[in-house]
Amino acid sequence: MDELSFEQVVNAHYEPLYRFALSLSRSESDAGDLVQQTFYRWATKGGQLRDRSKVKSWLFTTLHREFLGQRRHADKFPATELSTEDGRELAAYTPAPERQLDGASVVAALGELDESFRAPLALFYLEEHSYREIAEILEIPIGTVMSRISRGKELLRKQILEKEEK
Repeated sequence: MDELSFEQVVNAHYEPLYRFALSLSRSESDAGDLVQQTFYRWATKGGQLRDRSKVKSWLFTTLHREFLGQRRHADKFPATELSTEDGRELAAYTPAPERQLDGASVVAALGELDESFRAPLALFYLEEHSYREIAEILEIPIGTVMSRISRGKELLRKQILEKEEK
């Protein structure tokens, strides 16, 4: 594949892939790593894709597989907490929650859902994939996609209402 085609693929798909990666990983640095790894895979193996109309699905499927692989690795090898020189743990920065419901609040609430609901919701609402595309990307039956989106919306609604009451 020539350099211009690779650049076109990156330019066309970087932002949606990053948003999806961020919704999965809930970390900007991890999302960036996932997208970078996805484009690395595209650079090394994308030429094997015969149907160029499937580039978007291929990229999202690859990113999701990378995320699952990283999660499996993290489960086997848990990260250690950072600490200061005197051994005290560093305090995590947690911004004060906003009372106003906006896009950022919904995305934050989405980030708190279990990954099995978060991924289909993010792909459907944030990335505007069809049920069929989501089923291909996540490698699950289309009926499962539909039920996870339905159940995920219900959980998201409850979570947002609970936050508003606090």
